[in-house]
Amino acid sequence: MTDQLHASATHTDPDADPRRGPRRHSRRVLAAIAVGGVLGSTARYGLAELVPAPAERFPWVTLGINATGSLALGVALTLIVERFPPSRYLRPFVATGFLGAYTTYSTFAVETVMLVRDGHPTTAIAYVVASTVVGLAAVLLGIRLGRAVPLPAGRS
Repeated sequence: MTDQLHASATHTDPDADPRRGPRRHSRRVLAAIAVGGVLGSTARYGLAELVPAPAERFPWVTLGINATGSLALGVALTLIVERFPPSRYLRPFVATGFLGAYTTYSTFAVETVMLVRDGHPTTAIAYVVASTVVGLAAVLLGIRLGRAVPLPAGRS
């Protein structure tokens, strides 16, 4: 799957100007990423607003968002890359746009630093370990779930 992911990440625009060389992405692909990003960041913001978390407590909301995003990424990329016909816009929209904006490494990093700064290093360490273990387990589960989906007719 990794080779397929890397290979599909380097698509060039077939309409690129041959005198200037291939463009990495077309404006439409960038628009798909942008629309996905707006939707993903809005979803994350909405969840964070629904469940406010005090700064000195374990950041359950961010952990949950990153875990569900990892699960969704595993499922989505497996389905997009291995199960269904290629789509030029689906992967950038879902993986880079929506899930890239929905999950949040920056909030994770800031929350960890704030926990340490505010005198909660044990909670910070637990958060880092939990985020890593839960995120990896979620993406692996997502890949398994994606591979459990039967191949469409005509694909083997």
